[in-house]
Amino acid sequence: QVQLVESGGGLVQAGGSLRLSCAASGRTFSAYAMGWFRQAPGKEREFVAGLTWSSSSTYYADSVKGRFTISRDNAKNTVYLQMNSLKPEDTAVYYCAAKFGQVVTGTRWYDYWGQGTQVTVSS
Repeated sequence: QVQLVESGGGLVQAGGSLRLSCAASGRTFSAYAMGWFRQAPGKEREFVAGLTWSSSSTYYADSVKGRFTISRDNAKNTVYLQMNSLKPEDTAVYYCAAKFGQVVTGTRWYDYWGQGTQVTVSS
């Protein structure tokens, strides 16, 4: 069982930066692949970034490549999403999620979800 709690969201101007954190409880956090997803009003939840349990592989949606960086600290049971050069279209509720095995982009494959944190980018 893993419980996830996101933090770090807020209001930022276009071009600015935010770092989201996802704190996990549970002894087996290091065994899970982790993903960040987002959901804008009226849209489906979409994959943003993911990394394997060992951080050996990272994956990004095309829309955030070169701007966002996912990382994890297994000693702190925390995964991060550094977001730079933010755009108004990045506005959404951001969720972290965990699953065993490999990173995938589909939401239905993830076993555990946080409650989400709002990111708003003003133009």
